[in-house]
Amino acid sequence: MHTAVLPNGHLVTFDRTDFGRSNISLPSLMCMNKLKDCTAHSVEFDPVTRAVRPLMVLTDTWCSSGALLPNGTLLQTGGYFTGERTIRYLSACDNCNWLEVSNGLSVRRWYATNHALPDGRVIVVGGRRQFSYEFVPKFDNEQPVYALPFLYETKDQWENNLYPFVHLSTDGNLFIFANTKSILLDYVNNKVVRTYPEMPGGIARNYPSTGSSVLLPIWLNKASNDTNLCAEIMICGGTNPRAFSLANNFNIFLPASDTCGKLVITAESPSWVIEKMPMARIMGDMVLLPTGRDVLIINGAGKGSAGWTLGREPVLRPVIYNIGSVEEKLNPKFEMMNPSTIPRLYHSTAQLIPDGRVLVGGSNPNVRYEFSGVLYPTELSLEAFLPPYFESPRPKILRIYPNDGRIGYGGKITIIFDDGTESKVEKDVMVTMVVPAFTTHSFSMSQRVLILSVYAVRNEGFSLSNRYLLDASAPATRNVAPPGYYMLFVVYGGIPSKGEWIQLI
Repeated sequence: MHTAVLPNGHLVTFDRTDFGRSNISLPSLMCMNKLKDCTAHSVEFDPVTRAVRPLMVLTDTWCSSGALLPNGTLLQTGGYFTGERTIRYLSACDNCNWLEVSNGLSVRRWYATNHALPDGRVIVVGGRRQFSYEFVPKFDNEQPVYALPFLYETKDQWENNLYPFVHLSTDGNLFIFANTKSILLDYVNNKVVRTYPEMPGGIARNYPSTGSSVLLPIWLNKASNDTNLCAEIMICGGTNPRAFSLANNFNIFLPASDTCGKLVITAESPSWVIEKMPMARIMGDMVLLPTGRDVLIINGAGKGSAGWTLGREPVLRPVIYNIGSVEEKLNPKFEMMNPSTIPRLYHSTAQLIPDGRVLVGGSNPNVRYEFSGVLYPTELSLEAFLPPYFESPRPKILRIYPNDGRIGYGGKITIIFDDGTESKVEKDVMVTMVVPAFTTHSFSMSQRVLILSVYAVRNEGFSLSNRYLLDASAPATRNVAPPGYYMLFVVYGGIPSKGEWIQLI
């Protein structure tokens, strides 16, 4: 149901705690105070060794949210019943386990959204029957909760405003989308500074009519001041606002939407541009790939709604959307990928990891763990989607300076890399920085890709003509790149290297 990548490259996964017993036992020492259920509902997975380490989570994380703090700790908030006001922390160390703080949130947060902020904190937006936001941690003398009437205004009789899409714009304000509408929020002054045109088409995009959303990759300035940068949102999938009610009450499964909408939120007069996907999709995950040019759309269903047993016609074929380029005169396009054989419906996830794979896992559209006798059984497997760049020789980062990986704003990053080929033909070079996201319910919170300004690339002259030294500028402002850990990639001729961790400080 939930996944995140820690700065050690490990994948943290967890589910709700009241589905029943899982298939992984907790170590006996963890079980001493857990009388009824000594099975793990959270694990840490190492994609390199494939080792699985059970973790113990005590409160119910059902439909909760999360984000990474600047020090690399996973902060996780809310849930259901025992977990609705809980804050949980998990650090990236060998023996770390969940640390839980009861009543850490000011109000109940269930189906809320988190986003990492420029000041190092995390904002928690919305939730069922919560039309407000709050911060973790809070500053001294700060209000516990701030009203956000927009969330009430976008709630219809079927809700359709849960897990709102939240993205940090390049000016430091927050773009918030719910149902069909969107605003720009100055969260510092608790003021809506812009209201955007309603997304056309009458399609609801948020839970339970679940679509997905990304902030498209941001190109940074060569001037190293990162001002007046373009920010563009892309939202795909969703369904008719009544789909949940019709599926739940009458077994009528409406078709999902096959549309995507793009909006330049920094434009003077923004307007939606609507494009069509190769197939309709609800509950699809959108993952920004490290190429800086591609969006993966994966998982989901062709009919129905999010919710227990309400999805039909699993969509097995991933799609990659190539953003295109004005400079290269390339138009945006969708390309269908080879299909999976495993339906990934309600409560499935997709997560980019440092080696460039996308780990896809889960799917449980049932009220409990059901492994047989149902239309779509609970799915415990994890599989890797390999984007097309795995078919080509890939560049390799050999060294990064500063060599401790800690980089200041506007600072110089020097990278020595091998282009991965023996062709001796020089190709275009980019450097991308990717935020490790927290993913649940078809939305990757805080997901972000930055394309750095590269101002020097030269052959290193070690008699190895395919080895280069590259200089790039780190992001200049926190509004563009909140402090914390990023996966850094060299992209040579459109092919990304494996990522290396850096920390923006």
